[in-house]
Amino acid sequence: MRIALLDDYHDIARSLADFDSLADQLGAQITVFTEHLGHEDAAVIEALQPFDVIVAMRERTPFPASRLAALPNLKLLVTTGRRNGSIDLDAAKKHGIVVSHTGYKATDAAEHTWALILAAARRLDVELFSAERPLAHPSGWQSTLGTGLSGKTLGVYGLGNLGSRVAKVGLAFGMRVIAYSQNLTAERAEEVGVELASEQELFASSDVLSVHLKLSERSTDLIGATQFAWMKPDAIFVNTSRSKIVRTEDLIQALENQQLYLAAVDVFDVEPLPEADRLTNTRGVIATPHIGYVTAEQFEIFFSDAVEDIRAWASGSPINVLQA
Repeated sequence: MRIALLDDYHDIARSLADFDSLADQLGAQITVFTEHLGHEDAAVIEALQPFDVIVAMRERTPFPASRLAALPNLKLLVTTGRRNGSIDLDAAKKHGIVVSHTGYKATDAAEHTWALILAAARRLDVELFSAERPLAHPSGWQSTLGTGLSGKTLGVYGLGNLGSRVAKVGLAFGMRVIAYSQNLTAERAEEVGVELASEQELFASSDVLSVHLKLSERSTDLIGATQFAWMKPDAIFVNTSRSKIVRTEDLIQALENQQLYLAAVDVFDVEPLPEADRLTNTRGVIATPHIGYVTAEQFEIFFSDAVEDIRAWASGSPINVLQA
C-alpha cells in the first residue's frame, strides 16, 4: 500500500500522528509532499498515480472528476475536515474511491477571524514592529488612528457554527451584532442573541462585516458590486470563509474607489498565491495565507483521524465516509 500525504507545508504530519504504525502493521510506504504540487493537471497526476491512498490537506489540492479518472490506483481519499468542496464525490463513487473525512474544531477559524478584525481595526498591518520588522522610527511611531469596536455594529453573514462564535465575541466587546443569510430565522438569531437583518441592512449598517457561509453553487459569487455599494466608506470587510463567495474583481474595485475602507482576508481564488496577485497588491487589503485552521491542535486532529481512517479502510470497514 502506498500512501501520499499532500501539502504538509510544515513537515509535521509524521510527528503529530502515528503514521509509522501503518508502515509497521500494513506494510505501507508513506510519502510526504511538503510543497504544493502546482495547478497543472499533468504534474499532479504524474506525481500521484502510484498511490493507493491520498491524504489531502483541506482544499489545497483539488480532486475534480478529470483528476480522479486519471488515478486508477487510488482507492481511498482522506480529506482533513468534515467537508471538501474541491472533491467530486460523484466521480469518486463512480471510480470506486472511498472518501473519508477527519474531525475539525471551529474555534480556530473563529479566533483567526477576530485576529483579522482586531488587526484591521487597530491597523496592526502598519503599526506592528518586531526584530524581523523593525520600527521605522520616528516616522513609523503611531502613524495611524485605530478604530474602537465597542458600540459599533458587527454584521455576520451566516450564523452557523462559525458565525455564531464570531457573533458572541462581538457581543462580549459591546458591539451591536446583526446577522443575515437566506435561511436565517428570527428564532435562530434570538438564540444567539443577535438581531436579524435584511441583506441590504447587513451591508449598509455594519462597521465590520464578516462572511461565514459554506461554499455552494448558491453562494458562489454571492457578494459583489451591489453589496459593496451599500457599505459605509469606513467599514471593514472580512472574509475567512471561501474566496469564491466574493467576486474578487468587485472587491478590488470597491477598495480602489474607496467605497470600502479595509478588507481583511484569509482566502484566495488561487492558492498558494502567485506573486502578481492583484488583490493583495490593492490598497486597503490586510491578508494572511489561509491560516485560519492552521494550528498545532487542529493538525493533530487532522492527522490522527487520518491514520484511523486509513486503518479502518484497510480492515474492510471504512469510517467517516462522505456521501455524494
